[in-house]
Amino acid sequence: MQDAGFHLPRWGFAFPGPLRDELTALALAGTKTTTAGLLVEHELDGEPVPRPGDRAILVDSAEQPVAIVETVACRVVRLADVDDRHAIDEGEGYANAHEFRVAHERFWNAYLDDVRVRLGEPGFAITDDTPIVAERFRGLLRLDAPPGPVPVRLAATSEIPALAGVLA
Repeated sequence: MQDAGFHLPRWGFAFPGPLRDELTALALAGTKTTTAGLLVEHELDGEPVPRPGDRAILVDSAEQPVAIVETVACRVVRLADVDDRHAIDEGEGYANAHEFRVAHERFWNAYLDDVRVRLGEPGFAITDDTPIVAERFRGLLRLDAPPGPVPVRLAATSEIPALAGVLA
């Protein structure tokens, strides 16, 4: 997508389908403000680790833009070092880092054979030492819904000089 002469990368949570739809809805509602991924996937896909200030287009399961998001903070940590605050801010109902880890290991292990093939390492496994990209983001602009109505009113007499300058 081109916008004002620059290109924003596009990404979506998880894989297209019900999980992405759920996570996207949580992000659009402001409930989900963190996400996590395997560092090895960034490396295999040739994607840099996000940096604070990076902006991207969040897409839904149909690959349609739904929001522009900005990375607030990002760090690469061992899976064992993901903290409770990050886990809770994922917005998925985790009470702590342990619950985050159980759910994420289940998700990552579901397609780990593909990662092993791409990596050329049949023994690759998710362990305490697996590097995780832990990102904090914020929504900047919703793209999936038109803006609400713009209120229109008559200008007060005292506002006319300022409006004349704007309209000139």
